[in-house]
Amino acid sequence: MCRENAAKIRFVEPSISQRFATNLAKQRRAAGLSQEELAFRAAVHRTQVSLLERGDRLPRFETLIKIAGALEVSVDTLAEGIVWEPIVSVSGGLKIAAD
Repeated sequence: MCRENAAKIRFVEPSISQRFATNLAKQRRAAGLSQEELAFRAAVHRTQVSLLERGDRLPRFETLIKIAGALEVSVDTLAEGIVWEPIVSVSGGLKIAAD
């Protein structure tokens, strides 16, 4: 796979990734953990936590479960404000919920 295609695959809707990043950072700080401590508890690499908190990536399902468990919060807490709207028109898809 060429780099151009790989970059397209990794693209994440900025508002979704930023919302997740904000939720993750908030929960990590509330738990009193550094990124390194969270990574150790979740059995993921520290750079993965950093990428997630910067909004550069969204986690795979397994990583999401590990991080939620390490923080002792629900997956719902980390996904707070991110909703799915059924695609019944052009406007469906993942969106940030209205506050």
